[in-house]
Amino acid sequence: MDEGFAIAYQVLERDVPVYAAGGELLGTVDHVVAAPDQDIFHGIVMADGKGRRFVAADQIASLHEHGVDLTIDVAQVASLPEPHGAAPVWHDHEPGAKPSRWKSIAGSFGGRAGRDGWTKEP
Repeated sequence: MDEGFAIAYQVLERDVPVYAAGGELLGTVDHVVAAPDQDIFHGIVMADGKGRRFVAADQIASLHEHGVDLTIDVAQVASLPEPHGAAPVWHDHEPGAKPSRWKSIAGSFGGRAGRDGWTKEP
């Protein structure tokens, strides 16, 4: 499976699939938990259809455009805690509150990539 390019937590989007160490689909990213002012990535909150679970940064092997890979297996995921407390949330749940970080990065190059408008120069 192609999960796309490796990315930083700052551009991880909601609804990206989350996979166990064995490759099993567990759920999707609900939101990132971070302290961006200090550049601290605490982890993610994952939605799994039954609720939400907090996955600590040290349980995450890698972040990609189209997938988050964990270092733990399916059995260990079942014991993950539900999110609680007031840890800083990087991505808001409110639709339209924050534009996609990818769109702002692409926009900083003065155009839109590929089929969205860029043309090859001669």
